[in-house]
Amino acid sequence: MSPEQINKVKEYLCKRFATESVTIKSRKVSDSVEVYLNDEILGILYIDDEDKDDISYDLNISILQQDLDEL
Repeated sequence: MSPEQINKVKEYLCKRFATESVTIKSRKVSDSVEVYLNDEILGILYIDDEDKDDISYDLNISILQQDLDEL
């Protein structure tokens, strides 16, 4: 993902989650980044850019049962 794409996605997520506490960190692979909320990993964001005219992003969030048990 390009720095411009990362910035746009970060702005979108901050607006959607109504917080400025979203950060995005690069990974070793270029098709995805790590998304953090309040310094805790929220998920992995993948880009689908096979069709240059129809780019989409997929945020994969994993929720552990032990996290739910702590509620």
